This record gives sequence, C-alpha cells and structure tokens, in this order.
Amino acid sequence: MNKDVLVTIKGLQNLENTGDPEEVELVAKGDYYFKNGHHYILFDEMTEGFSEPTRNTIKITEKSVEVKKKGVTNVQMIFEENKKNLTYYATPFGNLQMGIAATKIAVQEEEEGLDLAIDYALEINAEHAADCQIQINVKPKAEGKFSLDLLP
Repeated sequence: MNKDVLVTIKGLQNLENTGDPEEVELVAKGDYYFKNGHHYILFDEMTEGFSEPTRNTIKITEKSVEVKKKGVTNVQMIFEENKKNLTYYATPFGNLQMGIAATKIAVQEEEEGLDLAIDYALEINAEHAADCQIQINVKPKAEGKFSLDLLP
C-alpha cells in the first residue's frame, strides 16, 4: 500500500443509561507506512469550533493498538485484549481519566488496504460509561471514489 491513504473511522458507543447507540464517522486523508513490523496511520482531525487540527497517530503492533492525539485534545490510548489501560484525556473543557478495556482486536491486512476492528469497554473517572466498537479502514487514496478537497 502506498503512503497517501483515505482513512475511514466508524465508531459506535452504547452509552450507559440510554437506549440509543451513538454513531460517529470520520473520513480523512492520511499517511500510512509499515516499519519494523508495525503499521502506522497518521491523519489530522478538525474539531468543531476550533481552527487548529488534532494530529492522530495510530500504531498497530502484533499485540496492541496505540492511538495518540495531539492538538485541541491530547491523549494516548492503548488497546490490548483482555487488559484495562488507564489514561488521561485532555480537552479544552478539562481532563478526564479514562479506562479502556479491549475485548476484541482484529486486524485484516490486504495488499491494498487494512481493516481494524476493536471492541472495548470505556470508563470515565472510574465509572463505566459505554461499550464501544471502532472500525478503521485504510485504503490507497487513488482507490477512493470521492475527494475531500474543498471546492473554491
């Protein structure tokens, strides 16, 4: 797979005390590379109401997935199957302590793409907040059927 990629992220959160799951989808231009047996995905994400982007780096290893965000929000999340990891999520509105307990991590490598699926339980400030699923698809930008370029 080449360096210029299209990153599609779909998230589903089944929030505690609500019956409706919350869905989120993000599509972004990004960079992909494979180094020392690890997959790296880099892309920028804009947050509504802010002009500076948040830089996302996803590192996929044989046993874990690490997500780093730097910018408007700052966090380093580590997903490992059957293990809970704690982190602090820094937002413009304050810090949150997060617990992430992954129950499933599945990586599907293809010649011209990569699929990643993670199921995990999310705690916020030591309280169970949601059961979550995230799916990440990475494919060469040339295969994308649409453009993210803004019209003049």
